[in-house]
Amino acid sequence: MPAEKPNQKLVVAVSSRALFDLDESHRIFETQGKEAFCRYQIEHENEILEPGFGFALVKKFLDLNLAFPDEPLVEIILLSQNSADTGLRIFNSIAHHQLNITRAAFTSGVSPYAYIPAFGAHLFLSANGDDVRKALDAGCPAATIVSGAASNPTSQLRIAFDGDAVLFSDDSERIYQQHGLAAFAANERNEAHTPLPGGPLKAFLSALHRIQTHFGPETAPIRTALVTARAAPAHERVVRTLRAWEIRIDEALFLGGMPKGAFLKAFGADIFFDDQKGHCDSAVLHQVAAAHVPNGITNRPES
Repeated sequence: MPAEKPNQKLVVAVSSRALFDLDESHRIFETQGKEAFCRYQIEHENEILEPGFGFALVKKFLDLNLAFPDEPLVEIILLSQNSADTGLRIFNSIAHHQLNITRAAFTSGVSPYAYIPAFGAHLFLSANGDDVRKALDAGCPAATIVSGAASNPTSQLRIAFDGDAVLFSDDSERIYQQHGLAAFAANERNEAHTPLPGGPLKAFLSALHRIQTHFGPETAPIRTALVTARAAPAHERVVRTLRAWEIRIDEALFLGGMPKGAFLKAFGADIFFDDQKGHCDSAVLHQVAAAHVPNGITNRPES
């Protein structure tokens, strides 16, 4: 019996530099300016771009639509600081790689984050850290992809998340950073039955969950994991929060401060989202693609 079609698709916005390797043209922009960059892109618009850090992830997202070819589960939106003129090379490359991407915003050097809510995107994945910060400041879910890796060999899409400041707010992280581990642990014990406020990627996880619920556990095309530095007894509030949100997490790893990379590799993550660059670096060491969510006190310590 076929799975029931979800009533709302997942929308992921991706920048051109996250999707394709544009390092060469970006160097020209940085060293020679906008006019030289535009000339270069037009002169090379029939040369196909190689995949970037986010290409394999985007391909797996689009492959989810094979179950419902007439009503897709996922839509990928292109958000690019290129102009429409210089963006021809990008769309030529999209066509060459047979990616079903039809909607785009080209903003000619202006950060495209304002179009995230207009497109209804649950995530903006970019290689530009400034654009990601602007998006987060505007209340939009966003992450900076900092590395790429070959996706896990199965067709299943596997996505791992940190907890505090990513899926959850950084309220508890602030207590830890400002008052230490003992104060953090005491607060989490006292607030164990109080759900944590949502963080920037809560809506993205919710959209993934919505797709999962329309498949049986053995056939679900998406598998998720929470990979957090928390340990018992601080785990209880996390479990109760996800229960209150009515969101399923397939695997939960409470590592008590251990490096995350080896666990992400064991999970087979196609990508890992974390607010701390150190944890992203640990993922990279184990050939796991990582995306930095520059949110919360660890990224913007208060003076």
